[in-house]
Amino acid sequence: MRIVIFSGSVYGSAEEVARHAEHILRDAGHEVWHNPRASLADVQAHAPQALLAVTSTTGMGELPDNFLPLYSQIRDVLPAAWRGLPGGVIALGDASYGDTFCGGGEQVRELFAELGVREVQPMLRLDASETVNPEADAEPWLAAFIEQLSA
Repeated sequence: MRIVIFSGSVYGSAEEVARHAEHILRDAGHEVWHNPRASLADVQAHAPQALLAVTSTTGMGELPDNFLPLYSQIRDVLPAAWRGLPGGVIALGDASYGDTFCGGGEQVRELFAELGVREVQPMLRLDASETVNPEADAEPWLAAFIEQLSA
């Protein structure tokens, strides 16, 4: 299955989780494409069969600046070809921010719902105040995500 990973990161943690996910998905036999500076045209050129978003949260629950251009392009176009694709979101945040915890991930979930992307695994919320290795903490979720893609 061709899986495209979107990512947005402020300090690099989400980027590391996305790269780790890329390796795990590839090791599971999937064709994976990930470019943190991707445009919508780049993504569409890879004809995704599944989508994974990995994003941190900044400010008051917003997406990182490096993810905003792609997010805006997707929101403006709403690619019909993505309707029904399986997908999932890994969100990084800090629970001490209360209501805005993992707000970037919530925005992507809402966009996926608007696109008709099927969330095959509930969003993973990684709390920076509790984890020292978000890559390892994402592994059980990724294993379940892979299982759902194969179902």
